[in-house]
Amino acid sequence: MLDPDLFDLDDDELQETEESAQPELYEHFRFVAEPGQKLLRVDKFLVQLMPKISRNRIQAAADAGCVRIGDRPVKANYKVKPGDEVRVVLDRPPYENEIIPQDIPLDIVYEDDDLMVINKPAGLVVHPGQGNWTGTMLNALAYYFRDDDRFDVADPRVGLVHRIDKDTSGLLVVAKSPGAKTSLGKQFYDKTTKRQYVALVWGRLDPPEGTIVGNVGRDPRDRMLMTVFPEGSEMGKHAVTHYSLIENLAHVALVRCQLETGRTHQIRVHMRHIGHPLFNDIRYGGDAILRGNTSGSYRQFVLNCFAVCPRHALHAKTLGFTHPRTGEMMNFDSEIPADMQALIERWRNYAYSLAQ
Repeated sequence: MLDPDLFDLDDDELQETEESAQPELYEHFRFVAEPGQKLLRVDKFLVQLMPKISRNRIQAAADAGCVRIGDRPVKANYKVKPGDEVRVVLDRPPYENEIIPQDIPLDIVYEDDDLMVINKPAGLVVHPGQGNWTGTMLNALAYYFRDDDRFDVADPRVGLVHRIDKDTSGLLVVAKSPGAKTSLGKQFYDKTTKRQYVALVWGRLDPPEGTIVGNVGRDPRDRMLMTVFPEGSEMGKHAVTHYSLIENLAHVALVRCQLETGRTHQIRVHMRHIGHPLFNDIRYGGDAILRGNTSGSYRQFVLNCFAVCPRHALHAKTLGFTHPRTGEMMNFDSEIPADMQALIERWRNYAYSLAQ
């Protein structure tokens, strides 16, 4: 059965992203025009094959770049001809579940008629996906806007402009109108947004600042992981992360990371690439004791730290962009959450004790 709400731009949380204006796309439907196919608008062509999807919804999907001939996005008035391969792609793996409105608290930092900025807690999945069909931010948004006819979570022209991992905390922007999503999406694509993260990483940072340049793409040995390929390689996508030291704390370092691009797991994989994986990042090896000594007391200290912050220590602290309607520069800053604060304080006290 075709889901009438299929044209929502969500992704499976297994395909986590640090932040991305150009998400990975997944094919949901593919149709090949018969040899005798008469020239026909692609929206009419699809509505014949997907009768539970309205023509307006198909046109909206085309406007969002979700309707393609081969790999090329086309508008709704494109004329399908014999042999054309018509594809419907979205930024999430296929699923048939309806987005159920759920009363999940949202920490709304700012809201107006065009957009809202949300401070996402760690542990909240952004999009429904395999194993996480409910309890996500999208379910929360569906509930929040349940009485607002202007906002449909299934409409690809509105909604989340970028995303962060389930276990990353911090700021996200949601577009409430098609014009706002177009403007904000272009700002992310043009790299004019201002985005800074705070992370606790293994090892003392020396030198105290630098830039990591290296393509980020799927690890050919494990598709659940990302890895770094040489800049200019045909593998992966161009990625740039700027970092600077905030504080060295014995065997770990508190760092500021500024994204120039937004690839999947970019900060996590880039910092691991230079020998500084994020503290307690189970996916990229940061959940092992990578620095320090072999004493039992130190081992217990680190295990206690893992328990205090049971996720990778990464927070999307600041977000800046130009307001899509007023042209005003909007800057937002969020507090480092309690679990990371407690973790940092433990390492700060440990470093102080070593210095005595």
